[in-house]
Amino acid sequence: MFSTLDPTTALVVIDLQKGLTGLDLAHPMSDVVARSAALAAAFRKHGLPVVLVNVAGSPPGRTEAGSGAPRTFTEDWTELVPELDRRPEDHVVTKYARSAFAGTGLAELLLRLGVTQVVVTGISTSGGVESTARSAHEEGFHVSLPIDAMTDRTPESHEYSVQKIFPRIAETGTTEELITLLDNTRP
Repeated sequence: MFSTLDPTTALVVIDLQKGLTGLDLAHPMSDVVARSAALAAAFRKHGLPVVLVNVAGSPPGRTEAGSGAPRTFTEDWTELVPELDRRPEDHVVTKYARSAFAGTGLAELLLRLGVTQVVVTGISTSGGVESTARSAHEEGFHVSLPIDAMTDRTPESHEYSVQKIFPRIAETGTTEELITLLDNTRP
């Protein structure tokens, strides 16, 4: 359950892009996109920052799952889904790692904007969302995670992050709870 939102809270939407939203995922992508889009609209309505993140590669380090070498993507692979209704005042960050903070200048951008809290949504719960939430927490931001606005490849991966990791680094709740809190605490 969300307790409060700081005066300058930013929404950070992870990897809701054409190359990933068509994957077979644990929860309906249309719901995750719709909830993230509703949050983006609410944040914009209240004059709060919206950061839209896409991923265009991965770190080069070897892993047991693969080499980490850059892959070849289709032309529109990194394009954000239109439902997010990208606006000129939105901030777009392209990442080459799981965390939106890794080598992107996101922490510096948020600090310049006076942000002290972030709300993180998107895909995947145990990858980009969790890595970004962990980094935000370690950078000193308060973190809020609407768990119905994210998904993963498997229900087990999603649930592990939600049950075991998120309680140690963030507050969790639903999109509806967060929008209600936002509407009740902002002019």
